[in-house]
Amino acid sequence: MPNRLIFSKSPYLRQHAENPVDWYPWGEEAFRKAKELDRPIFLSIGYSACHWCHVMERESFSDPEIADFLNRHFVSIKVDREEHPAVDAQYMEAVQLLTGRGGWPLTVFLTPDLQPFYGGTYFPPRARGGMPGFLDVLRAVADAWQNRRDEVVGQADKLTILVSDIAGTLAGRADKPENAIADLAERALAQGFDSRWGGFGAAPKFPHPSLLRFLLLRYATASSQVALFMALKTLDSMAAGGIHDHIGGGFHRYSTDAQWLVPHFEKMLYDNALLARAYLDAFRLTERPLYEAVTRQTLDYLLRDMAHPGGGFYSSEDADSEGEEGKFYLWDFQEIREILGHRADLFTEYYDIRREGNFEGRNIPNLIASQDRLEQLNAQERENIERELATCREILFQARNRRVRPGRDDKILLNWNAFTVDTLFWAGRALGESRYLEAARQTLDFLLATFWSNGHLFHSWCDGELQGPAVLDDYAALSVALLSGYETTANATYLEHAYRLAERILEQFRDPQSGAFFMTTPDHPHLLCRQLDYFDNPTPSGTALTVELLLRLGHLLGETRFLAQAEQALAGLSGWMQRAPMGVGHALLCLQTLAVGWTSWVFCLRGTPQLSGELPHFVHEYFRRYIPASVTAMDGANEHPAGSLHERIFHDREPIGGQATLYLCQGSQCRPPVVGDTAIRNAILSRSVLVPKAQAEAG
Repeated sequence: MPNRLIFSKSPYLRQHAENPVDWYPWGEEAFRKAKELDRPIFLSIGYSACHWCHVMERESFSDPEIADFLNRHFVSIKVDREEHPAVDAQYMEAVQLLTGRGGWPLTVFLTPDLQPFYGGTYFPPRARGGMPGFLDVLRAVADAWQNRRDEVVGQADKLTILVSDIAGTLAGRADKPENAIADLAERALAQGFDSRWGGFGAAPKFPHPSLLRFLLLRYATASSQVALFMALKTLDSMAAGGIHDHIGGGFHRYSTDAQWLVPHFEKMLYDNALLARAYLDAFRLTERPLYEAVTRQTLDYLLRDMAHPGGGFYSSEDADSEGEEGKFYLWDFQEIREILGHRADLFTEYYDIRREGNFEGRNIPNLIASQDRLEQLNAQERENIERELATCREILFQARNRRVRPGRDDKILLNWNAFTVDTLFWAGRALGESRYLEAARQTLDFLLATFWSNGHLFHSWCDGELQGPAVLDDYAALSVALLSGYETTANATYLEHAYRLAERILEQFRDPQSGAFFMTTPDHPHLLCRQLDYFDNPTPSGTALTVELLLRLGHLLGETRFLAQAEQALAGLSGWMQRAPMGVGHALLCLQTLAVGWTSWVFCLRGTPQLSGELPHFVHEYFRRYIPASVTAMDGANEHPAGSLHERIFHDREPIGGQATLYLCQGSQCRPPVVGDTAIRNAILSRSVLVPKAQAEAG
């Protein structure tokens, strides 16, 4: 008989609906029941694409003996971390304090007042390999609750105080952001860099797209060859490795080995949106076709496999299919030979397809051993081979589509969709791809129409149901996406929305003491405390996204208060930038923009002969180029009515002599107007950065 989770919209919760465990969703009904029965709460947090969450569901939550014990001694609550990120964040902090590590599935035991007192991550059902069995853990916790209640409550009180203290504290604050901190952060990153395979540290390896964008910006603004090498080596290695789905496009979540061959096979929307933006930056900086191709393949995967028909993008695809991790993505040697026929020799040679397999007897297509070989071919040879390999990939893609697909989590999350919108806008302009722009507009309009309800912004939507109040990175990511929409399409309505959201962030989330920003509003329900949100985990932190928003809005509109608040927030993160740069990559990206100084590019096009339905060529050139720390406004680029903020930007700025005119400002210092297509194009070329071809290909 199904439990209460059968009524949930969350695919992750529904995966547990047939468990014999008497599950409750997070909410008042469960909290009341725990108090009425005077029982501790067993809280289990995970997400749909989590492999070990599926394992624990099969092993423990489907076990009648374990379920019976849970039902008699606990009130059991199942939480989808993607629906309730603030709940996940506070209890992850508690478990990390208790055990020194965290992860999912997250297992936490709470008092009826929601205070944590014990926890861990995955537990096997019975003791094995030195790990305690889950049933043994349950018995020990139930015994402690019955017979040593004072100790349990005392532990819960102490742990809650610790979580609260850490949540509201920023160590190592500075009075102002110092450019030297970016130098120190780069050196720290270089010490942990894997010069052979790219990436940071040993296995497992995660992509860290904001860090890669920071390193690209370090080259463009500080001429750091070390930063460029770290960024391009990592991007090249990931593109060649098995973490990259060479057959269907997109990236898996992380690599379990050092050389990026064997991924953890789930695919997350945020990874693909943010990595596509990093590869786009690399393409604009180097003009290497590889980076353009990876950007396109990644975004095409999202548009093909992850797009909701009414707008928006789904959250993730599972690692497992038919109960086996990676089965959808793995290939037998003979299978490929039969599918490709006479083409098989070329594909198996370049894509490392072995008779004995390159992973547990099967094969993960990759170019780790052959990417350099491809790069060294002359242009004609390379074109011929790549055309043939593309044909092979398409044939295999069609064959793979006949397999049982991994499960897909069809929740639509505001922050992850906003990352996707942001990348689609910039890719649409930089690559001249109108369908990316249209997908960005459609998704952004869907988010604005769907996630606002009764004056409140929500975090998650699934099958017509909104779930959970929005948190800081929802507000900030949506605002950044809106601002990108304004910059790339000149839709003044987007600018008005972004500005209003920025004001709301400052009013509802800002901590005046640290200058950083809380994850939640003051009235967010059922939390132990308000946590400052300043670590990338693995998406950009809410504070760093807000800093980006304030810097861009501040320079576009001349709002010095926004700039001051952004710099105060960066100063608050100074200690972490030096001690743990991998955790604050997006803040470092923002900090580096201060070193070079921001430029605002205001293109006056209205009424000029160059504007006849299409943007002038120099505008396409502008978006295709890598121009550090720049903000953009265009007048006359579309039919949308101007808003007051748009009009403020263009006050006393108009085309001169009937020609397109560029108003270019560095900070608060503005240059004389640049008039005419040729002069504007020269200004664009003089400000853009391009890595020499030989150096880019040696990355």
